[in-house]
Amino acid sequence: MSLDSAQLETFAAVVREGSFDAAARALNVTPSAVSQRIKALEQAVGQVLVRRVKPCQATEAGEPLLRLAGQLALLEREALDATHGSRGATWTRAAVVVNADSLATWFMPALSRLAPGLRLLFDVYQDDQDYTADLLRSGTVMAAVTSQHVPVQGCRVQRLGTMHYIAVAAPEFHDAWFAGGVTGQALAVAPTVLLNRKDQLQHRFLRAVARRELDPPVHYVPAVAAFDEAIRLGLGWALVPERFAGDDLAAGRYRELDPGRRVSVPLYWQHWRLESEVLAALTEAVRATAAAALS
Repeated sequence: MSLDSAQLETFAAVVREGSFDAAARALNVTPSAVSQRIKALEQAVGQVLVRRVKPCQATEAGEPLLRLAGQLALLEREALDATHGSRGATWTRAAVVVNADSLATWFMPALSRLAPGLRLLFDVYQDDQDYTADLLRSGTVMAAVTSQHVPVQGCRVQRLGTMHYIAVAAPEFHDAWFAGGVTGQALAVAPTVLLNRKDQLQHRFLRAVARRELDPPVHYVPAVAAFDEAIRLGLGWALVPERFAGDDLAAGRYRELDPGRRVSVPLYWQHWRLESEVLAALTEAVRATAAAALS
């Protein structure tokens, strides 16, 4: 069975843009043409590939084809550049997914290390480090910063380093809730701050200190800057990257709950197993930046 490259490109556009109409605009074709290409592709493989929801999503059967579409597009661009000597004539879209703390601290400098001549446009997704590999598995992204050390099928994995977290709170919050010490009893009732419902770092700390499962009151604050502000304003305690908490600790905006106790999260770089100049350059930049930031 041979697959039509235009159909694969259209399938990827539908998932990336979220709808048939948006894909049509991105490809400069009619919505009817998009619909016909998707139907033809689904008939060719004998399975439904697109969930017609908002936004459109690839089905489990469609995920390998989504990854294939991205890989073919990348290789085609690089081959054309090499053949026609047109390096930099077109832009390449590189989709990556990163955990929130890496994105807020060291990851963007990694992207800035890439040579302008590569002409890269980035689609940066954010998710919890325990879940970022899911987007790689689905074919949505070409690379991921993840806590998963087992490589996704068709991908390579490399160790980046370890992000260490410490538990902190505003001094006023600390005095109000932990006057008698940071005990299991106090942690069970003191509000905590989480980025989202996938965030389990605070619960790892709770289990380590209390030696049992606790269910404290929780604030959900889904942006890193607002998350840090919530701690400083005394809404709750939380875990923050140790390397980047120094200024707040020195200035007295944070107080450490349990000095010396860390929650450590090893981070890995997973990417398509593909011989690509773009992926090689991206990997080199990420590894070099992480080596300095996560040492």
